[in-house]
Amino acid sequence: MKKYFTKSVKIALILVYLVIVAGALVRMTGSGMGCPDWPKCFGYYIPPTDIAALTWTPNKTFKEGQVVIKDEKLLVAKSDFTTSTTFDESQWRLYTKHDYAIFNAVETWIEYINRLIGALAGVVVFIMAIFSLWFWKSNKNITLFSWLTVVLMGFQGWLGARVVYSVLNPVKITIHMVVALIIVAVLLYIIKKSSGKVSHFIFEKKFKIIVLVTLVLTLFQIILGTQVRQYVDDQVKMLGYNQMHLVLQNPTLSFYVHRSFSILILILNLYLFIQNRKLGLGFAKVNWVIVLIAIEIITGMAMYYQDFPYTSQPIHLVIASLLFGVQFYIFLESKSKTKNEIN
Repeated sequence: MKKYFTKSVKIALILVYLVIVAGALVRMTGSGMGCPDWPKCFGYYIPPTDIAALTWTPNKTFKEGQVVIKDEKLLVAKSDFTTSTTFDESQWRLYTKHDYAIFNAVETWIEYINRLIGALAGVVVFIMAIFSLWFWKSNKNITLFSWLTVVLMGFQGWLGARVVYSVLNPVKITIHMVVALIIVAVLLYIIKKSSGKVSHFIFEKKFKIIVLVTLVLTLFQIILGTQVRQYVDDQVKMLGYNQMHLVLQNPTLSFYVHRSFSILILILNLYLFIQNRKLGLGFAKVNWVIVLIAIEIITGMAMYYQDFPYTSQPIHLVIASLLFGVQFYIFLESKSKTKNEIN
């Protein structure tokens, strides 16, 4: 079972990153409210593709929980019934979580696919936790952290519902993103602990400290980035997509802090890159960090100077998430015990 456990953890990690990718596409297309209820979508396990399914008509059969849009409001069927020739209010209840009542088939299915990937990730994480029970005698931490991931995935699902009910509250979106990164970190910890590989690194105290600092700064950058993204989304709503060159004409303070911190992160990681090569410390993943930061800078400059080219925003977010994951794994490697150490 242990060999299946390792595979399940890696699959879970891939799926969690796919959820992040899907979430980025949801943000890019403005599909966050594509499914205005939770966990179903307009009261369906498989959402409609046409507004006709959500429109009240005579002699039409509805099942309990299914939704219609009437007079710009969401109405939920109280029970199974077939409509008569006139609308009967007693057969419906008003959806009270929010007052968003718009259907767009493309946005609905983008959000629905996002949820499907999330549900699949949750199933794989649960299977992983079952497999982790075989580690209980040899390494209890693996089992405990595996079940912690199950709890975090459940919390993430609950938080996703809160995001929808709040009609995409920016703070809740940020927390949703941070929890996703925490799940990534826990899965990487499990992978490291269950690998059984012996570390062959040379350690330097200052190197370990700066790795931790860069990790914290990257997380802070991602949080700032979600705030900048929210500002951009609000500006686009006011100005329209044909005025993208005006979006960052008068940016908020968070934008300048976000941009300035990117310089600091680059400098610190270049230091790690130079020290790793100079002292032969053996942290090959530092090279990946430099590549990911380069892509981050390129996409960031493209958004600012080229008026947000298509897909530049989701690429920027996904690369930041990958950067966090790689940095966290380097941090785990830097904490591994070895006889070789430079004070």
